[in-house]
Amino acid sequence: MIGGSQSVALARSETRFSDIIYEKIVGMIAEGRFPVNERLPSEQNLAVLFGASRPVVREALERLRQDQLIVSRKGSGSYVRQRPDSSMLQQVPVGSLADVQRFFEFRAGLESAAAELAARNWQQADRQLIQEALDALEQCLVRGDLGAEEDFLLHEAIAYASGNQFHTIVRNWFKPHFSIGQSVTRSLSLRRTPQHLRDVQEEHRAIVEAIFNRNEKAAYDFMKTHVLNARARMFQGVEP
Repeated sequence: MIGGSQSVALARSETRFSDIIYEKIVGMIAEGRFPVNERLPSEQNLAVLFGASRPVVREALERLRQDQLIVSRKGSGSYVRQRPDSSMLQQVPVGSLADVQRFFEFRAGLESAAAELAARNWQQADRQLIQEALDALEQCLVRGDLGAEEDFLLHEAIAYASGNQFHTIVRNWFKPHFSIGQSVTRSLSLRRTPQHLRDVQEEHRAIVEAIFNRNEKAAYDFMKTHVLNARARMFQGVEP
């Protein structure tokens, strides 16, 4: 019989294995080995392919569904829904793609709460910092620069304006995690249409306007939508 601590360790090992399989399948979709609109191999065949148990494969497939990379059709199996840009995988440390996506989920709650507080608590100095950061990001858009650092600074200014020091402390703790996600999504944006880049900037502008108008609910909602959209943009890429 496995003890409590051993059970937890085993569960973590199983979860980690599912993350590896998840990343491998993402890579195979990006490479075109599993084409868009085609059915994936069955759970059993994938388990054999990766040397894993079916529950581990099932967990990996569920995350792929959450990421909208695959879709299930009742009685038929799982089908590839979209093909991500293969350059995305080159920018993410091997074995960490699932954690990058989980961090977006974490950010969605954290940063929307910070935006809500910023709308309630900003002072004139905060407003100036936020506006300067938004303007700097706009200039990156005009020049065609990556803008990852400017993006980070805008979100940091909003966190500071919340008036709650724990929002800035958490950002410092997890700065590498924030930076990876923002660098990847912005570099992918540069490979897409100018309208795509403009849409991302308009999301930032809507957040800032809601904060300046002290509209707490709108600031919360716009920030949450923006972060979840960034998460989804990780997998937008090559057309079928």
